[in-house]
Order: sequence, then structure tokens, then C-alpha cells
Amino acid sequence: MATHTPKNILITGAAGFIASHVANRLIRNYPDYKIVVLDKLDYCSNLKNLIPSKSSPNFKFVKGDIASADLVNYLLITESIDTIMHFAAQTHVDNSFGNSFEFTKNNIYGTHVLLEACKVTGQIKRFIHVSTDEVYGETDEDAVVGNHEASQLLPTNPYSATKAGAEMLVMAYGRSYGLPVITTRGNNVYGPNQFPEKLIPKFILLAMQGKVLPIHGDGSNVRSYLYCEDVAEAFEVILHKGEVGHVYNIGTKKERRVIDVATDICRLFSIDPETSIKFVENRPFNDQRYFLDDEKLKVLGWSERTTWEEGLKKTMDWYINNPNWWGDVSGALLPHPRMLMMPGGMERHFDGSEEENSATYVSSTNTRMVVPPTKNLGSSQKPTLKFLIYGRTGWIGGLLGKLCEKQGIPYEYGKGRLEDRSSLVADIQNVKPTHIFNAAGVTGRPNVDWCESHKTETIRVNVAGTLTLADVSREHDLLMINYATGCIFEYDEAHPEGSGIGFKEEDTPNFTGSFYSKTKAMVEELLKEYDNVCTLRVRMPISSDLSNPRNFITKISRYNKVVNIPNSMTILDELLPISIEMAKRNLRGIWNFTNPGAVSHNEILEMYRDYIDPNFKWVNFTLEEQAKVIVAARSNNEMDASKLKSEFPELLSIKESLIKNVF
Repeated sequence: MATHTPKNILITGAAGFIASHVANRLIRNYPDYKIVVLDKLDYCSNLKNLIPSKSSPNFKFVKGDIASADLVNYLLITESIDTIMHFAAQTHVDNSFGNSFEFTKNNIYGTHVLLEACKVTGQIKRFIHVSTDEVYGETDEDAVVGNHEASQLLPTNPYSATKAGAEMLVMAYGRSYGLPVITTRGNNVYGPNQFPEKLIPKFILLAMQGKVLPIHGDGSNVRSYLYCEDVAEAFEVILHKGEVGHVYNIGTKKERRVIDVATDICRLFSIDPETSIKFVENRPFNDQRYFLDDEKLKVLGWSERTTWEEGLKKTMDWYINNPNWWGDVSGALLPHPRMLMMPGGMERHFDGSEEENSATYVSSTNTRMVVPPTKNLGSSQKPTLKFLIYGRTGWIGGLLGKLCEKQGIPYEYGKGRLEDRSSLVADIQNVKPTHIFNAAGVTGRPNVDWCESHKTETIRVNVAGTLTLADVSREHDLLMINYATGCIFEYDEAHPEGSGIGFKEEDTPNFTGSFYSKTKAMVEELLKEYDNVCTLRVRMPISSDLSNPRNFITKISRYNKVVNIPNSMTILDELLPISIEMAKRNLRGIWNFTNPGAVSHNEILEMYRDYIDPNFKWVNFTLEEQAKVIVAARSNNEMDASKLKSEFPELLSIKESLIKNVF
């Protein structure tokens, strides 16, 4: 039997559920091992999961992403890592149906980065890759023997497909480069600290709140459940005794239907299953059964210790004693949650305090932090968020402040004028922000026609002021989120009206009908030279506040006549929180900041009539007729929002968003 005694272990994703139990166990049982944890603190991670290890001298936490090759290489070398236990992954199947690219990026690309770093550094003695029983696909309902380690991989959902893909890379690096790899495939795990998108903690929290337990389909799906401490022990055994090049199932032959799990939880809470369980629409391709052959791991000396009744009781007691461990998880408790990458996620610290996620490194008070040397540390070294917002009296600037209050993000409005460099410097020195938001600018009073007769004032704010703020921000190494406009394009031969072919971020502006648009196109072109700016092209902004005169819907509902042309538009209720998330992710460059698709004036007014005022009537007129009553021409276009949709797959189309967020 092989034996391995590690010295310096890197555990990825160890602020998550299973890996935190493994990390805490190894730190507790092996004080001679140095454990370095790398975790990007996604929505289902929590630094509090590592509290038992907080004060241990052999523990170090680094906030960072496994997809960052520079960071991974730096850690392997500077920490003399000889062993990797790779847990980091997106794991919630429901999320993978709506956000599959994120699973590919994390589960496949992230694994590839780790493997390549191992190959390049040439110092790794063990690479333990944590996979899932779901790679085998569905087990026949009448199968008596479970899937063994050599069974064919037949994944049935995007999550398990990405895990199978990652396994193929691990195998290839083992064979091609002699990397000492071991793969594990585990059944479902439950216990304390689990994020409540998963079945057991979700049902426990719902039962605690007196709510019904939603079951996908008819509840006949069968799963095998292992208690987290038993699984942590399994990884301890595989770490020390696992054979290089081998796969190990971590499983149990004790299976339970989902309906039985729900019934057992109802009994623990002394509530009636008949009235407390609700059957809801099944998720796509909900595999009926996963069944593993676990004999190979038993040969190494591991066996399941915790009975189902004992483990479930321990888990229930833990959630009752720690109901707020995860903060507000109402979104995860829905029958079909879509939590992944949602704006406004919370970052939880060792002491239990919370803050908004930012691209920062975090460490405990007793733990030395590792930060790779880069040219551009700036705000990424600051432990908390603080926003400096310009445009207090503007619509977007005002809404930003309210959003910050709602999300608990400290913020202040800038007091300086954009064109006055010294006042901007004073603001930054006084506020000490991590990010700058520029929602200031001249659009005209009451509309863009004003700019035609006030050209120098428009240049002063829209061009000189914006450039000055970008330059001062860059001087202080701060990211600037700049709310710009998409009214710099108009339909043309390559982008005809109604074709669905939208203008992309890299397209050259072609609309010069208004002086306002000219200044905006000019400053956007110049801002390309600033690598600290994230330009968001807003179009025809709409919000759920239909009393606001700046709201596009409110405007056109009050006009005597309106044109009827499809346009891209920005639903602020959905997109402003995304802009805050973009700041946290330190995104840069130009982004079409609209909901995907286009909607016409008449389609919006029809919704207004159907949802708000059944007696509402309106009259259309042509562009030629409109031209007689306006000074400057108006931009009409469709923007291609695929770049934003790729980063935020939960983004709704314009019509869906109008119905959900406005009407």
C-alpha cells in the first residue's frame, strides 16, 4: 500500500462546505503539515467555516481564483507546495442549466490552470482531484451493484459534464507528464456549514421557518448521503494511502428517496409531512439514481461511521444554533434557485461580520497573507469596499446611493466638480474610496436639445470633466465605473432596424445627429487609453418608479405623440446592481449596458395600458413629423448585449425584464 506524508498542502475551495471540514481536520490532526487555503469566496463560501483553524500556526488563507495562473504559480513556489487537494468548483446542478459557461470556466479551465502550474513547477507529489458521482450518469433503478471506478462516464447535466471534462484533463496530465494524480468521486454530502441551496440544509431552514418543503418531481429520486466528517476522514485516508493514478469512490450503499429525506426532516421538527411537503416542477434531466461501489476505499481502511439518524440530528441542531450563518439566503430557498453570481453577494469574515464581495485578498488576524507581486495592487489590497459617487442629483447617482445603503456598502458623494482637478484629488484623499462611480454628466434640460445651444458647458462636463476624473482615478490606482450612453449609434445597412443585429462594443460610433452624442462618442474614444475605466453604455433608462419624470416610460406616456421604433434599453432595477458587481469584479473596458434585445415604443405603451392604465391611448407620428418639433436628431439602435450576458448569464431580455421589474 502506498504511503504519502505531505509537508505543504494547498487546498482549493476550502472556505466551501466539504473542503472546510477537510482543512479543519488536517490542521487539527497534523500540526506539522502546513495548510494553505485558496478560495475566491464565491456565494457559497464562508470564511466562518474555517474558524476552528483561525489561530493555528500551520494555517494560511489566500483569497484568489484558481483561474489566475500567476497567483497559482506564485503560491506553489513561495509556499513550497508538494500536495494539492483540489475541491474548488461550481457544484449546484440547478445553476448549471442557466449558467453553464461559468461551470466550464471554473471546473474545467480552473483545473487546467492548476495542472499546468503543477507541470511547470515540477514539485508536486500528490494532486488529489475531487470529482462527483454524477459523472457516471444515472444508475439503473434495479441495479444491485453500484458504479465502480472503471465504469463509463455518462454525465447528463452541464455540471457533471464539466466535472467529467476536468477528470479527463487530470488523467491526461497524469499520463502525459507523469503528474501524481488521484481522483475521487463522491456521493452527496451533508452536515454543518453547507450552503442552503442543497437539499438537506434547505429543507431544515424551511422547516425552521414553518414553510413548505418543495420537492422536484414526485420525490422518487434516490440519493446516497454521507455525513461531512466521515467524508473528511475519507480524504485523510486517500491523502496518506491513496495509489497514484487511481480513482476512489467515496460512497455509501444506504440510499434514500428525496421524499423520505423530507419526511425524516418533518418528523425531527414534529410537523406533518402531508401538509408540509409540496411537489414542484422537476428540473431538467433529474437523474433518478446515483449508486456507487465503495469497496476499493474500504480496502484502504475507511468506513462510514455516522448513521443517518445521528448525522441528520447533528445537522439540524447546528442550523438551529446558527440560523444566520449565511445571512440572507431567501433566494437559495426557492424551489428552483438561481443564486450563482448574483449581484450583491456577501463576503463573510472570521469574526462573523459581513461585507460586499470585492476583488481583495483577505486574511485572519493571526494568519500571514500571501499576495503575489504585481504592478497594480491599488484597491485590491484594501480589505473593505467604499464607493465615491459623482452625480448625486442625477437619477442614476441617486439610485446608486440607495443601492449602497441597501447592500451595506459605505459610500460618499463627491463634493468636487468634475472639471476641477484639485477638488477631485481632495475628495479621494478625504473619502479614501476603493472605487469611483461617475454618474455625472450633462444630458440637457429638459432634453438633449439644450446641448445644441450650450456646447461649451456640455464639453466642460461630458468631455473635460469625465477625462479629468478618469485621470485622477488612474493616478490614485482606482477603478472608475463610468455610466456612458449607447446613443452614439443609429441603424445602418450593416445593422438594419428589426434585424436583431446589434452594435458591438468594438464598433465605431456612427451617430452624430446631436451635439450631446458627439461629446459622448468623443470621450468614449479617449477613455480607451485609460486601463482603469469601465465604460457602461446606458440606453433609454427605465425603472419601476413610474412617477419619475426621467423614466423613459413616464416620458413617452406623457407625450402627445410618439414615434414607434425598436430600441435597446436599460432596466435600472436589474442593471444598476450588476454595475456594482462589475466594480467588485474589477471589470474594465467598454460594455453595452442594456438588456438583450430591443423593444418598440408601442410595445412598451401596450404593456403600460395592459398593466397600469386600461384606458390609456396614444398616437404615433413619423420620424419626419418628429423632426419638425425637435432641435437635435435622436439615436435609434439595437445594442449587442452578448458580452454582458456572458458575464452575467442571469440577465433577462428587455421584454422579460420590463414585465418582471417594471410592470
